[in-house]
Amino acid sequence: MSISKAIFIGSLSLFAIIGGLALVKKNKDGEKTSPEVAVMKVEAVSEEPATPLEVRSEQYLKPVQDEVADEEEDQVWRLFTTGRQKLSIVETLRYKARVPWLQGRPAWVTDYASHYSTSRHFIARSLNGKKDYYTQKVASGDQFNILKKEVSFYLVVDLSRCKMWFYGIDEAANERILLKTYKVGLGRFDQESYSGLLTPKGKFSLGDKVAIYKPGMEGYFQESEVEMVRVFGTRWIPFAEEIGGDGDNPRGFGFHGAPWIYDLETESYKEDLSTIGGYDSDGCIRLAQNDIEEVYSIVITKPTVVEIVTDFHEAEVPGELVEK
Repeated sequence: MSISKAIFIGSLSLFAIIGGLALVKKNKDGEKTSPEVAVMKVEAVSEEPATPLEVRSEQYLKPVQDEVADEEEDQVWRLFTTGRQKLSIVETLRYKARVPWLQGRPAWVTDYASHYSTSRHFIARSLNGKKDYYTQKVASGDQFNILKKEVSFYLVVDLSRCKMWFYGIDEAANERILLKTYKVGLGRFDQESYSGLLTPKGKFSLGDKVAIYKPGMEGYFQESEVEMVRVFGTRWIPFAEEIGGDGDNPRGFGFHGAPWIYDLETESYKEDLSTIGGYDSDGCIRLAQNDIEEVYSIVITKPTVVEIVTDFHEAEVPGELVEK
């Protein structure tokens, strides 16, 4: 047996045992899952399962590196372009100050955002033609995109690869479009949890108590007053409810940016990107600043589900996958 194959089998067995122990713990709390079933769930992820989580020590893990981990997709920009390459889940509007659905005053970007269930950050990026989510200057005749009514989003987070797949769902056509893949940071190793990590495993809806943070803004985290960007970066999107009844409690978990650190040499903040692509958080899912701001601008006004799985092949994404 080759060394690489031995490592593969050993790692798979170890993570199966961790999953089994975690589920036995859940069984004591009332679940009807046996350790044998837990092992089968890990082993039956796909016909060619990837190594789940290669344990380097009791506390440090290494993400799987394979073809699935290396594949990249990025057509999220097509949500914002008003040209022929725009995706079918968006519609292009031409700005008019006077609109039939608002009486008594001119309509501004925030009014269009509210009326079409599309964030003003989304509209701003479309208007500006670049990743500028704040400048919202608009003049008569300017074009921008809004999300169509029957659109939702689905996020798949792969615990073994520290990777996320971002899908747009056309509910009317029962189709899904892979918008982009992202590298993410996940929770530390925890043999007491269902997932084997501090990051919960399961299917959850995203909540609406979102937040935008800037340097100097303070709040409470773990009973201490902190500058929020040092913990959450610039954006926070919480989990709301568990869907399906087979995952962990979502309370206190969500998506946020990489923590910011203060650079004494430049006397300025910078994001700590070393926390992306590994297992370092208290359980939340971290993205680089550009990525979390992108996702935030798209999902905060539409129904969005996040499914957190051991392996990508376990995910049950709705709709038929189409190439656009």
